Parts: sequence; C-alpha cells; structure tokens
Amino acid sequence: MEFSLDITVDITIFYIKNGIERDKMGNSLIGSATAKLDKSGRIKIPEKFRTAIEEEYGKDLFITSLTDEAIQIYPLSVWHKLSGISNVGLLQFKPDLRKFLLRVNRTGTQYQIDSKGRVLISQSLREKANLEEEVTVIGLNNHLEVWNTNLLNDVLEQNPLTDEEFERISELSPEDKAE
Repeated sequence: MEFSLDITVDITIFYIKNGIERDKMGNSLIGSATAKLDKSGRIKIPEKFRTAIEEEYGKDLFITSLTDEAIQIYPLSVWHKLSGISNVGLLQFKPDLRKFLLRVNRTGTQYQIDSKGRVLISQSLREKANLEEEVTVIGLNNHLEVWNTNLLNDVLEQNPLTDEEFERISELSPEDKAE
C-alpha cells in the first residue's frame, strides 16, 4: 500500500513590538505616510518608519537633498556606504564623487532621532524642497524621502512610468536573470 501526502502550509510569522505588528523578515522602509513639520522645522518620523530605522540602524541619521525637490533621510550607516566613506579616503579625490559630496554635505547634516521621534530639517533644506506644514514621507527600502505633497503629485502625474521603463526595471531584478 502506497500513498502520498502533499501539504503546503504558508505561515507568516508576526510579532508585536512597540504595539506594531511586524513580520520577522525585517523592517524595510516601504510605503508612505503623511507627517507634519512643527514651527521649528522638526518632523515627527511616522511610527512605522521610525521603529524600523531604530531597530535596524539606530538613531543616527544624515539628512540632505540630492535633487532639491525632496529631502532624503538616511540612516547614518547607509549614508556612509552610499557616499563611499572609507578608511582609505582616496575616493574623495575622484572629481565626480567630490562634486557629489560637496553638493550633499553643503546643506546636509547629521542628526539623531530625539525621544519623541523627531528630527530637524534645516531651513535651507525646507526652502529648497518647498516643504509646507503637511508633507508626504516615502520609504525607499533603506532611506526616506520627504516631499511637498502637491509637488510629489505633480511629478508623478507629469512623469508616469512607461512600458519601456517597466521593462528596464524588470531587467534589474536578480531573480529573473538566468544563471
């Protein structure tokens, strides 16, 4: 007598930390949320992002603008990897990298998330990105972008993704590449 039993079980394991349900796969910075700037220019990082940042990277951040249309908030360790900071230091002599570092460090500043989950966005950065009281915070996997909501909507409406762009994006996925 022979029989076969094939059971597929899909179990997603969740745990609760700080009152937020999380999966055990990690704390990716994805999705979006609205937030408000206070009169001093501080933004309270939305809870889902703040908890993920603190658990994965700690409280140290680097806040800058790469393009002047939005503010980028990087966990400091992510920023160090992105900007090529190394013990050697010779990368700073590459003209393109030096130009990049001059641009982002001119208005960029290192901050630490305070006890209320806030960070200060400097006045010069707020003005460059035209940030108003209510903003949109978008998670981009390992950092956040803070946008003027109306500007973000205009940018997305004026520049929709094309079929060609979707195709190029699909080519970036390592899972789809044949070995």
